[in-house]
Amino acid sequence: DGDGKADKFTIFAEKLNIPTSFTFVNGGILVSQAPYFLFLKDTDGDDKADVKETVIDGWGVFDTHAGPSNLQPGIDNNIYGVVGYSGFKGSIAGKNFEFGQGIYRFGRDIGNFEFLTNTSNNTWGLGITEDNSIFASTANNTHSVFMGIPNKNLIDVKGISLKGSSKIDGHYAMLPITQNIRQVDVFGGFTAAAGHHFYTARTYPEKYWNKYAFVCEPTGGVVHIAKIEKDGAGYLEKDGGNLMASSDEWVSPVEAKVGPDGAVWVLDWYNFIIQHNPTPNVDRGGYDAVNGLGNAYENPLRDKSKGRIWRIVPKDVKDKTSLTLDKEDRKGLVKALSNDNMFWRMTAQRLLVENGDTAVVPELIKLVKNTEVDALGLNPGALHALWTMDGLGVVSYNAGAMEVVKAAIGHPSGAVRRAAIQILPKNETVDALLLKSNILQDKDPQVQLAALLYFSDREPSVEIGRKLFELSENEQVLTDDWLAKALYAAGSKHHKGFITAFQSANPNFKMGSVEKNQRQAFGLDDSQWKTMLLPQLIEDAGLPMDGIIWFRKNVEVPSNEGAKSGTISLGPIDDSDKVYINGVLVGGTEKDYQAQRVYKIPFGVLKAGENSIAVRVEDTGGGGGIWGKKEQMFLKTGTFSVSLAGDWKYEVESDYSKSAKSAFADKSLAKLLVETYINEVELGADSASDSSSNAVLINIKTIKNEMKYDLTEFVVEAGKAVELVFENTDFMQHNLVITKIGEKEKVGMAADKLAMDPDGAEKNYVPDMPAVLYATAIINPEEKVVLKFTAPEEPGDYPYICTFPGHWRIMQGVRS
Repeated sequence: DGDGKADKFTIFAEKLNIPTSFTFVNGGILVSQAPYFLFLKDTDGDDKADVKETVIDGWGVFDTHAGPSNLQPGIDNNIYGVVGYSGFKGSIAGKNFEFGQGIYRFGRDIGNFEFLTNTSNNTWGLGITEDNSIFASTANNTHSVFMGIPNKNLIDVKGISLKGSSKIDGHYAMLPITQNIRQVDVFGGFTAAAGHHFYTARTYPEKYWNKYAFVCEPTGGVVHIAKIEKDGAGYLEKDGGNLMASSDEWVSPVEAKVGPDGAVWVLDWYNFIIQHNPTPNVDRGGYDAVNGLGNAYENPLRDKSKGRIWRIVPKDVKDKTSLTLDKEDRKGLVKALSNDNMFWRMTAQRLLVENGDTAVVPELIKLVKNTEVDALGLNPGALHALWTMDGLGVVSYNAGAMEVVKAAIGHPSGAVRRAAIQILPKNETVDALLLKSNILQDKDPQVQLAALLYFSDREPSVEIGRKLFELSENEQVLTDDWLAKALYAAGSKHHKGFITAFQSANPNFKMGSVEKNQRQAFGLDDSQWKTMLLPQLIEDAGLPMDGIIWFRKNVEVPSNEGAKSGTISLGPIDDSDKVYINGVLVGGTEKDYQAQRVYKIPFGVLKAGENSIAVRVEDTGGGGGIWGKKEQMFLKTGTFSVSLAGDWKYEVESDYSKSAKSAFADKSLAKLLVETYINEVELGADSASDSSSNAVLINIKTIKNEMKYDLTEFVVEAGKAVELVFENTDFMQHNLVITKIGEKEKVGMAADKLAMDPDGAEKNYVPDMPAVLYATAIINPEEKVVLKFTAPEEPGDYPYICTFPGHWRIMQGVRS
């Protein structure tokens, strides 16, 4: 009756298992409700679902607040969604998948499923801008994430570890207007960030348009404004305050997005207790928190009936005339592709694609040929017309459609140029077209990024490699983190042409000439190098990185055994290695973390007296390092044999975990790529024996829902080797950090400050300070790590704590 309140309610479908989101598709809706996605459709017009089909099965349910959510249509006609650490394991359209914590997409026919990128933890938010950039938010201290490069474009890239998404939030604090809030961790920050929808209409003031994203924080009762600003090919986030905040302790916003009227609609869980995990049992008067199925906190005070929906409209703005789209009204749908509200543009595009009526193509071509741009440099009609033609499948066979898409790479709108690159087929004709258009030098960095990703997905070409080398001399590209990463990925694919062009431009270049030291050389002064106990993974040793690390060790060979041939065995190495003795390369293996490294030492390499062993290890993911058993590490010649297990000196050459900008600081992108792809040593590996370690074994687990270790004290002899197995059986992330005697408070306070550091998560919230002796990486639920170290020589009580923000005051123990 027009009073703004619902007069009638119809139950479309019921008895679902915690439906977390739905999106319209194929005349019905697709619902995410783990363990499967459900397709529901009304076929008889009674507004009730009579079709109920399971379409994707395999979503994890061990923790229900870490499952799939945020299904929504993408501009590219795919369906997008996110998932937390409960993850997915199963088959989709006949192909097996296993993943967790990240963003995915798939076709409306549930085909072409693609896991796009990993995120740092439990992921609840997803946002798509009007120009088709992809963002997310996660539950713990990362409320804004930008996805720049899909995982598929980074497969088999060597020499540097490249991540396709990045934490971009520019501040820590969440700003409630009441002190009465309850948080389990990340106190005062975003511990339950949900949603990341942009303002994509024109009813709000211009500063909001396609620049403000709404990130909800239910523990604080706020809808936060994340101001998203372009930064080259990427983005930065700044604190824009709150769109909405309440002192009502029940208000718990979980999603905010633009509705058909241009207003922002907010889903409010409205619950006094909204946290999934209970506050740890500390001084609770004997009350025991209970977690039920799916690890959900059970409490009689939790409400199950009072959810709310809010609508936030600007003052003095009258409601717009209601718009109705009819799927049979072709002209009305095409007109709506230029509507000033993305809701209607997306709806019209979906209906046109679902109709499959190719008679609209001439009208779509007219829209693409319109070269006007608005105040934001956008032409929404042209953009959505392009993707509508792509969704109709006409570009591949309709000459007019193909020509207008090709012409669109010269459109004034960068978003249209980018779409054209993404829509054009990948073949040699398009390769030549893009190279001739000079789009690799486009004035818009995001268009350059799209072009680089196109070429990273093409078959190797000398000409493309040459063009990419030319681009590598462009300083603007090299100083842009995302362009540098994409250029390296594309250059890796076309490395032969890249290397040829590099050598032509650098005729005096010699391999190794750019290395800081000859770290393999005999007699190298390594007195300033740090020490690590081997064998063990480098991440278990408190070095959470991917990259290149050198290990060195000196051994004494008896005078009667010098100059003889021999054998060196190091066990398995994750992932690649080159082994030198007295500066001479004796063996190496590429990208095999399980192969036993056993190499022959040629006659004359060893000598009587002191000999140096240097091992170059490249880790491109996972734990990394020389990680087998002690008995697998030895050097043998004649009747002489010496164990190589124990302390080794080490130095990091390259930390791939850093941004591309940092990775290329000491060595240019071009030189790193050339050295990686021209100086590869591929030698076979033999096997070695396997037996158990003699280290003191300590097993420590977390206690579910209590933020505690199950072992609060263990005792080992000073100087003894220790193998500490830390298993996270809780439903939050944790680590284990051992500090110096009496330094627990200092380390804990420093860890709290890391929560506000944009790179804190990448540092695993472990402070870089002498008071930290040993540390594991942050591990997710149902994961475990092994920390190997030698117990300090000085007897005493050495505290161990979890340094995830807010945990250390409760989660602690002591090693004596």
